[in-house]
Amino acid sequence: MTIKGVLFDFSGTLLRIESPESWLRAVLAGTGTDLAEEEVVRLAAELGRVGALPGGSSPQHLPPELAALWEVRDRSADRHRELYTGLARQVPLPDEALYDALYERHMTPAAWAPYPDAAEVLSELRRRGIRTAVVSNIGWDLRPVLRAHGLDRFVDSYALSYEHGIQKPDPRLFEIACEELALPPTDVLMVGDDRTADGGATALGCTYLPVDHIPVTERPAGLRPVLSLAG
Repeated sequence: MTIKGVLFDFSGTLLRIESPESWLRAVLAGTGTDLAEEEVVRLAAELGRVGALPGGSSPQHLPPELAALWEVRDRSADRHRELYTGLARQVPLPDEALYDALYERHMTPAAWAPYPDAAEVLSELRRRGIRTAVVSNIGWDLRPVLRAHGLDRFVDSYALSYEHGIQKPDPRLFEIACEELALPPTDVLMVGDDRTADGGATALGCTYLPVDHIPVTERPAGLRPVLSLAG
């Protein structure tokens, strides 16, 4: 079997979100909110614990009133915002406006760092004539983030859950991506960190390559096996 196209997940695969503490500090600085150092550290830890940072850790405990929304959070922009601001509101902050500011921050390029080999792998796939797409469960347009980090020029198409009302592992989202690449699923490799969501591509006939969702400094070459499989 020859791989002629590669689908990449976004968060935890091509790029990783900043830490809860970096996230909170950026918003506090941007809004001119002063807090004692120990309070910043405490609040950041609490925000991380409740899963308020999209792309970060899942909630350690999901409030019953948010459980249904959690299951469909990536099917629309409104649901995504409602879910994550709702999770954040479990942590009392000194200003109500901070909840929306935190949500806005996570959609900015500054909140994301590419994995060290992302540009290398994407550019080599482009050189080989292998088409690529980003397939992501997400509630907002990630294209500007990839553009800011110089990666969008290597991506041929996007299949984003909120734009189609479909979440991985639903095979329909992978099917849309394969159709965009004009390739049969059996010629396509899916790369992602979530073995349930991203691994759902195998139901369609795609090959699946898992990667680890760990800090960028700890995964310098996690995407390079793609080059051994494609082309």
